[in-house]
Amino acid sequence: MDFDLPADDDPRRLAVREWLAAHPSPDGKTLAEGGYVVPHWPKPWGLDADPIEQIIIDEELRKAGVNRPVNPIGIGWAGPTIAYAGTDEQKDTYLPQLLSGEDIWCQLFSEPGAGSDLAALSTRAVEDGDEWIVNGQKIWTSLGHVAKFGILIARTDPDQPKHEGVSYFVCPMDLAGIEVRPIIEMTGAHLFNEVFFTDVRIPKENLVGPKHGGWALAKVTLGNERVSLSGEGALWGRGPTASDLLDYARGLGVRDPIMRQRLASVYTEAEILRLIRLRTVSAVIKGRPPGPEASVRKALADEHGQHIMGIAKDLSGAHGMLATRDQWHYGYLFAPALTVGGGTSEVQRNIIGERVLGLPHDIDVEVGKTWRESRTQTV
Repeated sequence: MDFDLPADDDPRRLAVREWLAAHPSPDGKTLAEGGYVVPHWPKPWGLDADPIEQIIIDEELRKAGVNRPVNPIGIGWAGPTIAYAGTDEQKDTYLPQLLSGEDIWCQLFSEPGAGSDLAALSTRAVEDGDEWIVNGQKIWTSLGHVAKFGILIARTDPDQPKHEGVSYFVCPMDLAGIEVRPIIEMTGAHLFNEVFFTDVRIPKENLVGPKHGGWALAKVTLGNERVSLSGEGALWGRGPTASDLLDYARGLGVRDPIMRQRLASVYTEAEILRLIRLRTVSAVIKGRPPGPEASVRKALADEHGQHIMGIAKDLSGAHGMLATRDQWHYGYLFAPALTVGGGTSEVQRNIIGERVLGLPHDIDVEVGKTWRESRTQTV
């Protein structure tokens, strides 16, 4: 798993520095046109960069104080799916402004009755000439109130099994019949929304991939989502890290032995997650698929984030109950969502159990019923 990063005078580093010298303080559009927003993507959107080159680019941009555009759902989830399955016209229409951060995107997947079991979705899309008419409801739509476009999955053939008969669309969020209602978190922030569709007409050219083939594309999106939600930051890849927490603790001069044990445990978790990230990079460098790391990292990182925020709140003491605007207070209130969003911890463990450990799928209904009846009679 170990590998040495290229030296300071490596030609690939020099090429990035030369580009930065020619483009001081680049905005999102300039970065996107240069391929530096998603360098691992193929040209013209990226640079066909291998994993080592990606690390070099990240390091050089960080040293130069250059930040990529903030458009997490667009760049992290919608973009890869459109690049994978979209038509040339769809790529040319959506990807430039998506990568530059000019067009914010949202994800229209979860429903009140289809969260962990996403394939049970009931939002319908019915063909009508050159359009699809959509009716239904979505929930937990991050950034839905500011997004220009959304990636939408809807049932297009109710007679097929639930994992089939689903299609994938690009949905302009300003279409008639779309209503966005805010969900205010206990943090006081407004990130999530409910979205209602009433006879919303989506042009047929907004269908991504084959008709009724949306479930396969939804899995592409979710795979990217689980990687995106498993970065170093404690809040789905963003925000403070275990290292930040340890700096905070050192500043307080923590001497309590139980708290020191908790800090040591959080440090251990962070190291495990760091090694999993390196293992993923190492596998790609050697030409191997990363394997189950996405779900493993997601399952571990969510609980790790909750542990970080819980310790931070305890360290803050009475002050922590009053300081409602610092990152630790916000993170503590947000942390319960970590093990729910992007696939619950239970779902991730099911994936690991079935696809990695080779355990059987869900318990057979009749077997479970017989077992429960026998238990009832015994009692």
